[in-house]
Amino acid sequence: MSRTARDVVFVDGVRTPFGKSGKGLYAETRADDLVVRVIRELMRRNPGLPAERIDEVAIAATTQIGDQGLTIGRSAAILAGLPRSVPGYAIDRMCAGALTAVTTSGAGIAFGAYDVVIAGGVEHMGRHPMGEGVDPNPRFLSEKLVDPSALVMGNTAENLHDRYPTITKERADAYAVRSQEKVAKAYADGKIQPDLVEVLVRSLEKGYGLATQDEPPRPGTTMETLAGLKTPFRAHGNVTAGNAAGLNDGATGAILAAEDVAQELGLTSRMRLVDFSFAGVEPEVMGVGPVPATEKLFARQGISMDDIGLIEINEAFAVQVLAFLEHFGLADDDPRVNPWGGAIALGHPLASSGVRLMMQLARQFAERPDVRYGLTTMCVGMGMGGTVLWENTNYEGGK
Repeated sequence: MSRTARDVVFVDGVRTPFGKSGKGLYAETRADDLVVRVIRELMRRNPGLPAERIDEVAIAATTQIGDQGLTIGRSAAILAGLPRSVPGYAIDRMCAGALTAVTTSGAGIAFGAYDVVIAGGVEHMGRHPMGEGVDPNPRFLSEKLVDPSALVMGNTAENLHDRYPTITKERADAYAVRSQEKVAKAYADGKIQPDLVEVLVRSLEKGYGLATQDEPPRPGTTMETLAGLKTPFRAHGNVTAGNAAGLNDGATGAILAAEDVAQELGLTSRMRLVDFSFAGVEPEVMGVGPVPATEKLFARQGISMDDIGLIEINEAFAVQVLAFLEHFGLADDDPRVNPWGGAIALGHPLASSGVRLMMQLARQFAERPDVRYGLTTMCVGMGMGGTVLWENTNYEGGK
C-alpha cells in the first residue's frame, strides 16, 4: 500500500469564442458540441498526449438539462472521439463550475488517482437561462434562511453596493470602461486569439459561418454611454448592463497533468497548482465570496497579497471586483489585476469562466518570468467564493 502526493501542472487551455445569448453566435449550436470542439482542439494542439492516457473528463455546467445534461463530461468525451475507456462526469458549482472541475480533478492527480485529465465547463445561456427548471425549496424564504434578493444575482450586486458605500456607480462604470479598453488592446496585441478555437456555426437566416472572436466586447465604451443605462435591479440603483457581465454562451477546457507525467510525454507545464480554497458568505452578498476564500488560502500558505504578481478575477459585476480590491487595499486600476480585461467585456458563460481565467493567467506568466505567484478567483451564486493559487513555471527570480 502507498499514498502519493505529486505536483500538478496546467498544460494547456482552449476556449470557444464567447457569444451573446439569444440571437448570438451560438443560437443554433448545441452546448455539447461546443465542448466537443474544445476537447478535439486540446488533443490536436498536444499531439504528444495519447488519448488513452486521459484518465478523466470533468465538465461543469450550471444548468444540467437538455444538451447540457446526460453527464456531459462522459457524453462529450464519447462525442469527441476519445476512447471508450476514458470516463467523465458533470460538476456544478454555478459560476465556479470549471474552476471546481480543475481543483477536483487536480486533487485527484496530486493524490495519484489520475495522471492526466481534461477539465472545463460550458454554459449556453441562450438555450438554458440561469435558473431554468429549478425549484427552490420554499423553506429558503418561509424560514428566512436567505434574503429573497439572494436568488437574483443582480440584486446581490446592488446589496454589495450597500455593503460598500464607497463603491459608487461612477467607480463601477469607470472600472467597466477600463475592462473594455484592456480587452480591445489585448485583441489588438494578439494576446487573446491564441486561446480561441474556431467554431462552425449555422443560422437559418445567414447560413454557415465561423465564430473566430468574442462577440460581447463593446470597444469605444465611455463613461457617458454607461451613465445613461437603466438600473434594472433597483430604481436609481448602481448595477447596469454596462458594469456587469452579460448573458453568454461558450465552452472552455484545460489539460492538467502530474508534472512528472507531463515531462514524460513532452507536454508543456505552463503553471503549477499550489493550493485552492472555497468559502461561503451570506447568499445575498455573494459577490464578496472571493475575499474570505482568498484570506483562507493566504492564512494556510502564510502569504499576503504582496506575494502575488498577477490576479485574474472574474468580473461578474464591477462592484464585486472593487469590493475585493478595496478589502485588500489595492487600487481600482492595479496593474496586476486582469491586465487583458475581463468578463464585463469578454462575457461570462457561467460554469465555463474559471478556465478562461486560468488560460489568461498562464499566458501572462509566460510573458512575466519575474512573477512567481498568481491567483484565479471568482464569486459564486448562493454565497460562495473560490480562489486558486498558481506558481509560474517560467519564474526566473525577482520580485
